[in-house]
Amino acid sequence: MGEAHGFRSPPQVAAPESAMSVVAAFLYHEGKRLRPVTLIDPACEHIAKDDFVWIGLSQPSETELADIAGNYGLHPLAVEDAGNGHQISKLDVYGDQLFIVARTAHLEGDHIAYGSTAIFLGKNFLITVRQGSARSHSELRAHLEITPDLLREGPDYVLHAILDFIVDGYFPIVEAIEEDVLKMEQRMLAAFLTREEVTRIFTLRRELVRFQRVLGPMLEVGRKLVNLQLPRLDEASKPYFRDLLDHMLRVESAITGIRDILISVFEASHLLEQQRQGAITRQLAAWAAILAVPTAIAGIYGMNFENMPELKTQWGYFVILGVIAAVCIGLYIRFKRNHWL
Repeated sequence: MGEAHGFRSPPQVAAPESAMSVVAAFLYHEGKRLRPVTLIDPACEHIAKDDFVWIGLSQPSETELADIAGNYGLHPLAVEDAGNGHQISKLDVYGDQLFIVARTAHLEGDHIAYGSTAIFLGKNFLITVRQGSARSHSELRAHLEITPDLLREGPDYVLHAILDFIVDGYFPIVEAIEEDVLKMEQRMLAAFLTREEVTRIFTLRRELVRFQRVLGPMLEVGRKLVNLQLPRLDEASKPYFRDLLDHMLRVESAITGIRDILISVFEASHLLEQQRQGAITRQLAAWAAILAVPTAIAGIYGMNFENMPELKTQWGYFVILGVIAAVCIGLYIRFKRNHWL
């Protein structure tokens, strides 16, 4: 199916519904769009075996969900889950129908916002219900419509295309966070991390942990699509779902790698900070030792004792200055060789 986020969609013809929640609703014949349908149009009762209806809804009302459930015989529990935008990813079988919930994700600043897409797959129909998703399926539908050979394969191939489109939407999130983390790693090597940057590290780590929790059930859905015998899925579609599962595993691996980098950035920054503080401490100790020599000698000769024979020495002043200079220079050279200065 290719990278869905790279599609460029032509102008979309709107379905003949007054409700804005109906994004598109069409009957497809031999992979080509035949005509629009309505939510209460009993299209599946009067179409050919190889034709199917694809309906896309966004934030539908309870009335619209009830209409489409009654028309297509959808299970009430599945309809209830489809109206819940916070449902975890899952795959359920209701008779000869499949019901799948897939979590969508998009970046909002440093935070990952989530939505959901519920998918009903039955005899000659596929219905999607988007809740809180930032990416419309219009570009995906347009891409598939210009490649009718894929649409001709049936709604199970459309199911794969939708799930692949959702999973492909994860990659820009991972890539954007990874780029920020790598830049943060470079800054860490040059200077101390600021309080804001440390806070951001923990914010990104928290978002990635949450992302992994969302991805876990999605992986389970992918494994079921690959390994189980499910109604309405052609055996020939299994390789496509294996490719989908591989994409999910790549996302999971990338998230794990970014989390490891974040931890290493924080730990390395902490170690470098300790190292720099140790270097500063050694420098201060070295200079203190050097300055202690003239201080000690000056302190001895500043005690004003009368019985100090050196006080009457003619060249004593210059001798003491020479001793101070020699000892200080010797200490400086010693500390320099030991890389304390």
